Amino acid sequence: MKLRLLFTLLPLLALGQKTENIRLFYLGGQSNMDGFGYTKDLPDSLKTGYENVYIFHGNPAPDEALDGGHGFWEPLKPGHGRGFASNGKQNTLGDRFGVELSMAKRLQALYPGEKIAFIKYSRGGTSLDSTAARHFGSWEPDFRGKNGLNQYDHFLKTLNQALADTDIDGNGITDHIIPSGIVWMQGESDAANEEVARKYEVHLKRLMDLIRAALRQDDIPVVIGKISDSWNNTEGKVWKYGELVQHAQEAFVRSDERAAIVRSTRYYAYSDPWHYDSAGYIDLGQQFAEALYKLLE
Repeated sequence: MKLRLLFTLLPLLALGQKTENIRLFYLGGQSNMDGFGYTKDLPDSLKTGYENVYIFHGNPAPDEALDGGHGFWEPLKPGHGRGFASNGKQNTLGDRFGVELSMAKRLQALYPGEKIAFIKYSRGGTSLDSTAARHFGSWEPDFRGKNGLNQYDHFLKTLNQALADTDIDGNGITDHIIPSGIVWMQGESDAANEEVARKYEVHLKRLMDLIRAALRQDDIPVVIGKISDSWNNTEGKVWKYGELVQHAQEAFVRSDERAAIVRSTRYYAYSDPWHYDSAGYIDLGQQFAEALYKLLE
């Protein structure tokens, strides 16, 4: 049975109780959302200095796992890329980073003086279609399996736990969380099979509608990262039906006036056949922030 959302985004406030606003963004998808940039490659400007930026990173786990989504709030710092794990009491940071660092810096510039929060749940190799999941997992909302838990449930658990905390910065003031955007970087795994790739637009729309509903805001902006191909394969293309998924992503954005797509991914260098290099993740985070700002303003 699917997890039910047990939180209220806007807490019931006693008369005169002091509150503070915090902008919230959800980061989701597969490995290029996890992040394969190396922290050793970060410029000094992105290594430190994330004052008033917080992250709840849900533990990435396979379908059926019981520990998916565990985490807790902490100030943003490098290490929330591949290799990150959490047991809900302690976060294990890796030596990789994703879009969250440069995205935070750009959002701070666009919204000076405001507090920013990220909820991140992603898992490498995952697909929207359960028939393409392999051992990585899928985001199929109707997944049954042995215990009914998959990536969609791990996302809901992440969200529930994150928003159960009404003072994420620990300053004693109740937070007024403002859901401000969804960022989605995924689709490569659905591009390996023609039948699956042709269903991608339908699956993407449904999942984004459900994530919007989970955040209790039907018109919250959605920014999609367009998948690309390294062409680093003995056969040439890595994602055989990548163009079908790309077309589906573009079609989704055309049909949704509150959605945008970042296309700069086509110009990024790769660190391996599947993942961008460190510079790519830095640029992608900045592009996501700019696209969200345009939709919000």
